[in-house]
Parts: sequence; structure tokens; C-alpha cells
Amino acid sequence: MDTVHTFPKTERLCSRKAIEALFAGGNRSLSAFPLRVVYRVSDGESTQVLMSVSKRHFKHAVDRNRTKRQLREAWRLHRDILPPQPRLHLAFIWLADELQPSDLIQRKVKNLLHRIREQLAD
Repeated sequence: MDTVHTFPKTERLCSRKAIEALFAGGNRSLSAFPLRVVYRVSDGESTQVLMSVSKRHFKHAVDRNRTKRQLREAWRLHRDILPPQPRLHLAFIWLADELQPSDLIQRKVKNLLHRIREQLAD
């Protein structure tokens, strides 16, 4: 089985302690509307990702779930843009109040990942 195009449980950021550390001060953040990404270098085994779509933006769960599914797909397809080292904790946060097409989301995720790679190289 090709592990490059999967999104295993080990890549999901679930630890409350890690999430609190991610959103504590001093971590980097980038925006590309309708997304914002917060990231920090971690000492974990793999890069882990959190997808957040607020109920404030979408009242219906079906819309929140669709958006998170689009984000996961964009991450799955473009995560190889980031270098394998250092390991990161990332949080993709949805900012828009309306649904967006999947190709736009993929372009924005790709843009953000390229910008993170450039900042890590500095």
C-alpha cells in the first residue's frame, strides 16, 4: 500500500498538551484567505496536523465536515512540499463564512506549505 497518499492517525494532532503548546505565544502563523496556519517545530516522530472549522462560520455540521474533508485532502496531496526535518505541529484554521471550491483550497494549502518551507530554510 502506498503510504504517501494516506492520512494515518499518527499524523493527526490530538494531544491536548501539544495543541495548547501550539496556540501558546511565540509560534508562527501565516494566512492565505480563507485559511490561517499556525505551526511550531516539535520533537515528535512525525509532522502532525489539526484541522479547525468553527461553528461560528458554519452552523450546519454538514458544511463544517465538508470543509474539513477538503482541508484533509489538500494536506494529503501536498504534504510532501514540507521537508522531512524538522518535524512540525500544524493547525489549519478556517476563516471564511462561505464554502469554497476544492481547487481554491488546494492552491491555498500549497501556497501556505511553500511559505512555511521558505521560513524554515531561513
